[in-house]
Amino acid sequence: MDFAMVLFIALVVTGSVVLYDRLVRRPRIASGPSVPSGDQKDPWLIEYSKAFFPVILLVFVLRSFIVEPFRIPSGSMLPSLHVGDFILVNKFGYGIRIPVINQKVLEIDSPERGDVMVFRFPHDKTINFIKRVIGLPGDKVDYRDKKLFINGVEVPRSDVTEYPFQESGRRHVVAKRFVEALGDNKHHILVDPGKKTTSMSFSVPPGHYFVMGDNRDYSNDSRYWGFVPEANVIGKAFFIWFSWDVANGGGVDWGRIGNSIE
Repeated sequence: MDFAMVLFIALVVTGSVVLYDRLVRRPRIASGPSVPSGDQKDPWLIEYSKAFFPVILLVFVLRSFIVEPFRIPSGSMLPSLHVGDFILVNKFGYGIRIPVINQKVLEIDSPERGDVMVFRFPHDKTINFIKRVIGLPGDKVDYRDKKLFINGVEVPRSDVTEYPFQESGRRHVVAKRFVEALGDNKHHILVDPGKKTTSMSFSVPPGHYFVMGDNRDYSNDSRYWGFVPEANVIGKAFFIWFSWDVANGGGVDWGRIGNSIE
């Protein structure tokens, strides 16, 4: 059971108790024998429901329709996002969805190439993934010699620099960092020259998206498990509100807090 369902159940339970108190219990007390005000203490369940219902309702509305926090668990989006980054995701930019069932009821906008998107993993919807949108519905995506092609056109990249990082298992990697341009969106990607890769070609079906991690040789993405259905989309990542420097043994990484996500 995910947090959204837990929050929804808590909202229903506390809301039902508050509603019962207002519509049934209090009118019954008012119509009965008068009781001194000091003896009219609410039962603990009603007291706690009254205290927590407004808070749960506010969190539910904010998290379901406006913005939701997530934590980055892996290095697949390096150098854009680090392990331990806490991010905010815009929930309404791609449309309004019914909470829990994630059914879209109002179309606002659609994911664009270059967006950093959070979505439910197609093979296990209880797991949230974060990747960059590469291919839109109808696109043909090719990945050859660690270079990206969309609809037959090579995606431009420039500014080669070295970028050292610790791969899972604490293996030290020195990757090459490039600036990649997907339309107007420019972002950094990593490529490990020492890791072999095979040529791949994909045709994105209607209603689906092709996504990749910025850490191209260390990302489990659409190249290996397929496309992201539109129904699985959660929102667009846009802001780092906190960061715990996991790579260097812990501690707040103050320099990353407040950064926007490109």
